[in-house]
Amino acid sequence: MPPEEAKKKAAAAASAEEPEDDVEMSFLDHLRELRTRLVRALWGFIPGMALAWVMREEILQFLAEPYMHAFRSLGQGEPTLHFGNPADMFVNYMMIALICGGIFGSPWAFYQGWLFIAPGLYRSERRKAIPFVLLSTIFFVGGAFFGYRFVLPPAFDALLSFAGQVGGLRIQPTIMINEYLDFSLRMLLALGITFEVPIVIGFVSYIGLVNWKQLLEFSRWWVVIAAVLAAVLTPSGDAPTMMLVLTPLVALYYVAILFAFLVGPKPPAPTKDDEPEGKAAA
Repeated sequence: MPPEEAKKKAAAAASAEEPEDDVEMSFLDHLRELRTRLVRALWGFIPGMALAWVMREEILQFLAEPYMHAFRSLGQGEPTLHFGNPADMFVNYMMIALICGGIFGSPWAFYQGWLFIAPGLYRSERRKAIPFVLLSTIFFVGGAFFGYRFVLPPAFDALLSFAGQVGGLRIQPTIMINEYLDFSLRMLLALGITFEVPIVIGFVSYIGLVNWKQLLEFSRWWVVIAAVLAAVLTPSGDAPTMMLVLTPLVALYYVAILFAFLVGPKPPAPTKDDEPEGKAAA
């Protein structure tokens, strides 16, 4: 190979490993860039909010399904939700549009977050924007769906089971729609964010802050942290529902360890100082 061509290839390979925007930025410049990305992310929520407002009744029906199923299982007739203020239904429909619009616009928000951190990455790393956005969206929506399908139904079954006859007294639930939506949407959002654990830990490992071996050693503490999170996120407080939240939290952490093993830095090789004293003496 001619020397000039070899130099060109070496220069191209070197430029591919350099940060694309290797420009020094002050703290205020970073804040301005963060503000720009946040504003653009918020603008991306508007189409999703408009779509959610048009489909507000269908979304409400969808969100109420776990409650309706649990209410019917009590044998007290058709389920009902109540509101005590004339403006409550409008406010609740607005809340549905805001939160569901945020869910619909989450891919755009994840993309803006990637663009904020991308200038400090290498050119080869910037190509991973699409997998990052795709995986973040899949895990977030998957967490919300997991909560809707596997956490809310047993939670409502457990909570509404306290209704019924207590001696000569009939205990009947009167659920306000604003309290129901606040309860359900907070649960779904919390689980959606929780399912981002593999993405966050995988990214931290990818940029070299931790390796898979350190994450594996920390796993015993993560089980304790996950148990506390499950107790906080589980409204009913019963053991089966807590296990439904705890199990994916622990499983997702080990998925993150797998990500770290595949894309993160390798643990340093053990040195003589790390060997047991008896072995070193031998």
